[in-house]
Amino acid sequence: MHRLLGLLVLLVAGAAPAFGTSVVEAEKIEYLIASVATLQNAQFIRNGTAYDGKAAADHLRMKLSKAGSKISTAEDFIRLCGSVSSMSGLPYSIRFEDGTTIESAVYFRQKLALFVPGASRSIP
Repeated sequence: MHRLLGLLVLLVAGAAPAFGTSVVEAEKIEYLIASVATLQNAQFIRNGTAYDGKAAADHLRMKLSKAGSKISTAEDFIRLCGSVSSMSGLPYSIRFEDGTTIESAVYFRQKLALFVPGASRSIP
């Protein structure tokens, strides 16, 4: 898993300048997506439907891809891809095993505050 994550970071970082996103910002975005992909016993709620972490990460990567040059920073990613459905306008949320629910924007900003450049292989 860590090897795959490292490859993804390299791919995103390598493509980042072509999309106007710095290498560090691309690394932050991948870090945020990976933090969802590796969530244990939690559900990503999108338009009233619960998804596991892998499905949520796949969806976020698809939205990121479609957003193209609109995304230059991790904050852009949170605002435009990671926090609300572009179809329904409903906010995304994450429901943890204990039943606690948090809006994904809050979750992502908390994760972003923990980000350490070059350390994206260890998702807290």
